[in-house]
Amino acid sequence: MSLLDFHQAWAWVVIIGNGMAGVWALCAIKFVSLKRRALWWFTFFVQAAVFVQVGTGIGLVLPKHMKPPAFHPFYGFLAVIAVGIVYAYRRQLARRLYLLYGLGGLFIMGVGIRALITAK
Repeated sequence: MSLLDFHQAWAWVVIIGNGMAGVWALCAIKFVSLKRRALWWFTFFVQAAVFVQVGTGIGLVLPKHMKPPAFHPFYGFLAVIAVGIVYAYRRQLARRLYLLYGLGGLFIMGVGIRALITAK
C-alpha cells in the first residue's frame, strides 16, 4: 500500500468517523443513554485522524515537490483549524458541549467531503 493509497482510504475514516461522532453527540442531547465515555474516545480518535490525514498529505507533497489539486490543502488545514477551535471552546461552551462537538463533527465531515471533491 502506497502513501497515496493510505491517504485516499484514510479520508473515509475522517469523513465517516467525524459524521458519526457528530450525529452521536447531537443525538446524545435528546437521548441521555447515549452520553457515554465511548463518545469522547471515539470523537478523540476521529479528530486525531484529521491530523494523520493532513500529515500524510504533506508527506505526499513535500518530498516530491508535487503540486496538489487546487484548494485541497486549504480544506485539510481548515479541518485542523476546526478541530482546534472546537477543542478551544470546550470550556466556554461546557453547558452546550454535545452541541459543540456535534456540529463540529458534522462541519469537519463536510470539509472532508469538500476536500475529497476537490481532489478529483
